[in-house]
Amino acid sequence: MPTSRRQFLSTSAATLSSLALSGCGWTLASVNAKPVSTATDELYLYTWAGYTDDDLLDRFQEITGIRAVADVFDSNEAMLARLQASGGGGYSIIYPSDYMVQKMVELDFLQALDPSQLIGMNRLFDRFQDPRYDPSNRHSVPLSWGTSGIIYNRALLDDHPQDWDYFWTHQDQLHKRITLLNDAREVMGATLRSLGFSYNSSNPAELRAAYEKLQQLKPAIAAFSSDAWRNQMLTGDLLAAMCYSSDANEVMAENPDLEYVLPLSGSSLFIDTLAIPRTAPNVPGAYAWINFMLQPDVAAEICKRLSFAVPNEVAFEMLPAKLRDNQSLFPPDPAIGRCEGLIPVDDTTSELYDRYWTRLTSS
Repeated sequence: MPTSRRQFLSTSAATLSSLALSGCGWTLASVNAKPVSTATDELYLYTWAGYTDDDLLDRFQEITGIRAVADVFDSNEAMLARLQASGGGGYSIIYPSDYMVQKMVELDFLQALDPSQLIGMNRLFDRFQDPRYDPSNRHSVPLSWGTSGIIYNRALLDDHPQDWDYFWTHQDQLHKRITLLNDAREVMGATLRSLGFSYNSSNPAELRAAYEKLQQLKPAIAAFSSDAWRNQMLTGDLLAAMCYSSDANEVMAENPDLEYVLPLSGSSLFIDTLAIPRTAPNVPGAYAWINFMLQPDVAAEICKRLSFAVPNEVAFEMLPAKLRDNQSLFPPDPAIGRCEGLIPVDDTTSELYDRYWTRLTSS
């Protein structure tokens, strides 16, 4: 199976370090709506690598009296499999991505959230308050987000990409100096958008059209890679690559000639969330953690440390101007309005995606 976005990000995301929270002056009352001493003084988190560190956990304990312990997973699928195998594993907070929230709700694995116990949901940008994958945030709270797009070397290209079709219209110039992600849904989705279809299409005729268009581009593609493009972009061996915004933001800091563009026809928008499993042993502590992460100071530090965009509007306003104006992290309209979150497809459609992907990458 192709490497997923999250499998890659879990090993490459920068680790949170030295989170400067000591002067915030928070109290338990401002972090959690109710006392958290009713269940246990321990809270077990199941999260992505790089999303917590000792300073963050220690500060949470200082405020709430709850000792938080974090275990990490490397993909949404691995997280779900472990929770299913262990009957929940004793975790009270998990970090599923958008499409996994939808899947876990269908499996009746997540608790419905009590809005009266959440503080700060009104701080979220409007687009994150009623997401397609979880209407009205009934089972999850958005934590971070990003997009897929194109990173390119503006010093080596006369014409700069604005949309996915650039790969096809400049195929001769880009020959063997472009890479696409090693992800079937992302690559097929981008091609579907270039054809005017949904990133999540399940129409067999549309999927075939996307596959045939990709076959036309195949001779120009150096590799399907979610990682190796980084060094190749820095050395100038590649002219352009399909990538994720958070990764592009990190690499661009090393070379001022590199630029990230969110394709005008639209792309994918991914969201990582906080959710409470139905089997959570410490539900009050889970709400305390969610409210802690909704604090603007904490959300702003996540953006600074991890290169992820935050859905918290108040936190966004607290960021330095350089970050607020960073269009790789916070892309403007109209492209952002045309983005879609990946959603699960039925088994028949999934098999069709896999069949076309196997043909494309093995031929």
